[in-house]
Amino acid sequence: MEVKLLEATENPEEVICSAARNDYMEEFVGDRSFEEIMATVEGEDIEEKKETLIGHLLSHGHFGPFEHAQATFAVKGISRSCMAQITRHRHVSFDVRSMRYVSFDEVDPEDVGEGEMVVTPPSANDPDWVGRNQKTGAVDEETVEKREAVFRESVKRSVEDYQELLDLGMPPEDARFVLPIGTEVNMVMSMNARMLMHVADLRAAADSQWEIRDMTERVLDLAKEWCPITFEYYEENMKNRKNRLAP
Repeated sequence: MEVKLLEATENPEEVICSAARNDYMEEFVGDRSFEEIMATVEGEDIEEKKETLIGHLLSHGHFGPFEHAQATFAVKGISRSCMAQITRHRHVSFDVRSMRYVSFDEVDPEDVGEGEMVVTPPSANDPDWVGRNQKTGAVDEETVEKREAVFRESVKRSVEDYQELLDLGMPPEDARFVLPIGTEVNMVMSMNARMLMHVADLRAAADSQWEIRDMTERVLDLAKEWCPITFEYYEENMKNRKNRLAP
């Protein structure tokens, strides 16, 4: 899996603060410099003033201003299972690589699951892995070897059947029906800072599935570089709540 920040609002926390101050100013924020907009906010310099205001907004549940800062992320190599989970967030915009128009006819079935085409879950080869809703805990080495063999044979057979159907003239949009839900897709998604925090509330939580949790943590790492005050506050004070920022 790989996650990259493609594009984002420039100076996002200035935008957030300007939007928030607009609600309590007689003057038009469009006619004022950022320093003038923040003049009455507590702090020795502009960075401290931003920290003061953003902390106040988040701690008091004034989330609207965070909807003005937008970010677009590119995600490579997640499973269709993970995609199905993240696309339930209807306030996020998505584009997903099409399996109608992009075929996998040149993939070697022997390489599938080895970083190629199908995501391999940790439980397929880690005897100590314990997942949510799992009936039993850790297993012995022999059991996990059998588990991995069954998994790899299944996905290999699916890809071989898919490629044979393509050779027999079936269109990719129909041949794809035999592929596993672990088949990799690439995705672009856009959301505002408030929605990102809401997604993280649910998808970076300890009880979320390992893959979407990994993806969300990578998105949060990029968000902390893009919008540092906001997401450092979120990490320290608000992470792992349920639905607090639901739209």
